[in-house]
Amino acid sequence: MDQQHIPGDADGAGRRHFLALATGAATVAGIGAVAGCAQGGGSAGDTPSKGGATSGKPGKPGSTGSPPPSAGAGFDVRVENARPGNADWRVTKAGPARAVEGFADKVSVLPGESFGLHVSTTAPRFTVSAYRMGWYGGARARLVWRSEALPGVRRPEHTVDAATRTVRTRWARSASVDTKGWPEGCYLLRLDAQGGEGGRFVPITVRSATTAGRTVLVNAVATWQAYNRWGGYGSYDGPSGGYASRSLAVTFDRPYEYDDGAGLFLVYEAPLLALAERMGVPLAYATTSDVAREKRLLEGATAVLSPGHDEYWSPEQRAHLTAARDAGTNIAVLGANCCYRRIRWEPSELGPDRTVVCYKTSYAQDPGFGRGHPATNDFRSPPAADPESSLLGVIYDGYPVDAPYVVTNPGHWLFEGTGVKAGDSFAHLVGVEYDKVDAGFPPPRPIEILAHSPVVCEGRPSHQDTAYYTTSSGAGVFATGTMRWVESLDATGDGRGGGNHGLDAHCGAFTTRVTENLLRVFAAGPAGRTHPARDNVTAVYGGGA
Repeated sequence: MDQQHIPGDADGAGRRHFLALATGAATVAGIGAVAGCAQGGGSAGDTPSKGGATSGKPGKPGSTGSPPPSAGAGFDVRVENARPGNADWRVTKAGPARAVEGFADKVSVLPGESFGLHVSTTAPRFTVSAYRMGWYGGARARLVWRSEALPGVRRPEHTVDAATRTVRTRWARSASVDTKGWPEGCYLLRLDAQGGEGGRFVPITVRSATTAGRTVLVNAVATWQAYNRWGGYGSYDGPSGGYASRSLAVTFDRPYEYDDGAGLFLVYEAPLLALAERMGVPLAYATTSDVAREKRLLEGATAVLSPGHDEYWSPEQRAHLTAARDAGTNIAVLGANCCYRRIRWEPSELGPDRTVVCYKTSYAQDPGFGRGHPATNDFRSPPAADPESSLLGVIYDGYPVDAPYVVTNPGHWLFEGTGVKAGDSFAHLVGVEYDKVDAGFPPPRPIEILAHSPVVCEGRPSHQDTAYYTTSSGAGVFATGTMRWVESLDATGDGRGGGNHGLDAHCGAFTTRVTENLLRVFAAGPAGRTHPARDNVTAVYGGGA
């Protein structure tokens, strides 16, 4: 691969803007699809569980009710998803830009731990509703807890650090939330301003204490934050729109701008979560910061799922995923552009691992690099280049593209039940970023290419690849090679309405069946022992990829 064709950081503003538009469009379509099949929404029989929120001063607990099934080692995703869901979890009236918004002072907590909620609102009072996201008969969420009305305060304006252009809020804590009785999983807290003045989400993960024997869904929170431009700055640009004005470090001490505060969760992760929970796959839940921090977190896990957009990784996260693979844990990358940026976790004023440092091409200016930390640039770039293909099998090749996905290996076990034939294609499934198998960045072998889709990226002909390789540990590693895979799981209709990038029900049925095949086999143990890869790179690419 000629690396000069890879989108560089100089066009970061355009790249961020392109992805922002793609995310927004997909979310609208995804919500519509959920609404069409919702069941049990707002069921009076599903009482929020016992928990509590107190304002900065001691106060009364929030609404109470019967606790859900116990979390931890005994957590059963089937039992949890059999409970009535609440289809009214969405933000239906966001209101003005600063009507109500907030963030949690922890990215994840263990079941039963408390976290602080920092909220700014123009309303005199607000409420918090905690929704556990999943399947729930199509409702996609269950109300686990709801607070009493809490006092609202309009917090001071944010500040911007002169050296790193990091946006900081320094908002006081509005409430302390106790997660006693909350099942582990992915949550959206909905903030509702009194009088219907506005609503916003705050995401938080109630993480699993153990992952042994389970498939681990990893929320890509570092990537969410890199693309977050709340306060005018993100990892791609600042208010001027130029690359030079970007933040060199971004913090979780601020709300998310995208999707009414949900970040990138609803487009790139929620459809996968819903499918896995509908299937009853034994799941564990974690974030990228958890995987980086806890060396032994993935011990005994059957599989790890990287969702639709998981670009920003620390060296520790990568090392721990590699060690898990080498111990027989399967890895599924259900997006593209994964493990591309090398980051460093640093604390904020509110706690550890709340700042994502990524200087990119300016890594030499990073004080941490001067102290001996790895460069916070692209993994494939010097110094200490370590291309992501050694773990993923595929490597990021470019953006933006919008192309059909072309099946070339229809007899593969992942395509069982789809009815596809060689040459069958699915319009718009390849985009907005894509990966490929590239001999210039050697992958582990044997590696098997399942789909080989022609693309033209800014005038440059290339191919997108879906690939699967197996290792001596027995682990299987699968990569879709396209960022639209998770989004497509929610695709319905004929694709002409403009939502989900034109992905249609035919495409949605295909990716759903492939993902079901993947999750079943990966949940059963080391996939390479029962489904070894059959190397076909030479047959696909000839003399070289």
